[in-house]
Amino acid sequence: MSTHPALRRGRTAVVTGGASGIGLAAARAFARLGMHVCIADLAGQNLERAEAEIVQEAGGSAERVRAIATDVSRREDVESLKEQAYAAFNEVAVLMNNAGIGGGGGPWQNYDRWQRLIEVNLWGVINGIQTFVPRMLEQGTPGAIINTGSKQGITTPPGDTAYNVSKAGVKVLTEAVAHELRNVDRCRITAHLLIPGFTFTGITGRAEKPTDAWSAEQVVDFMIDAMGTVTSTFSALTMRSRGRWMRSVFSGPQKISSKTVQRCLDGTPTTKMLFSAS
Repeated sequence: MSTHPALRRGRTAVVTGGASGIGLAAARAFARLGMHVCIADLAGQNLERAEAEIVQEAGGSAERVRAIATDVSRREDVESLKEQAYAAFNEVAVLMNNAGIGGGGGPWQNYDRWQRLIEVNLWGVINGIQTFVPRMLEQGTPGAIINTGSKQGITTPPGDTAYNVSKAGVKVLTEAVAHELRNVDRCRITAHLLIPGFTFTGITGRAEKPTDAWSAEQVVDFMIDAMGTVTSTFSALTMRSRGRWMRSVFSGPQKISSKTVQRCLDGTPTTKMLFSAS
């Protein structure tokens, strides 16, 4: 069980993209920890269904759960999310900027899809940080900012260039947030970049889970364990390579190098290697 002080019973977690995939798995896990949970996602049946699932994880306590219709690409929606979260629970300990979409396109293709993807995947994270972090700093209490990235933001393989660009931007932004937080006097908030590997969620477009993919629940379990193990900023990197899963926790004053990533891809054992997210 994680010992990160932001994940204690009675604290509040806000999760964007919380109606499915990794976001829903995280929200359910936070509820099981005894936290209050606000999930944000587009309005509709998925959001309503997710709220019911999280209430069940919270022991049937609807008072501990809020589902708030939110388009993270709209700053005013994220402002409303913040106001409703604080009105309900008076504080926010965990902000998980997780909302994301795929299917952008190549460098000179699908301009409209590029624009929408960047608005959600990158501006959604920017909006979350700009809106929530100043208020969280005012609290003076332990907290955590978790941004969901992707290995594609590091390895940038051919294919969905728009997605790669958005997730590379999330990585850079998280590094900057970590640096700024470390230089705020008496700051008790940490910044975290979650980098899932091959994970079976709706964004993959597959009907059935491949045998070599992780579930969203496995990714969240690893994330929470890593937050309890590593005391400073980290990136949880899960990669599948040559039939093996590589699990690495990056932390400390050094940067993640391309050589390190290549060692992961080549299958070199990298369990709990310490590198940076800053």
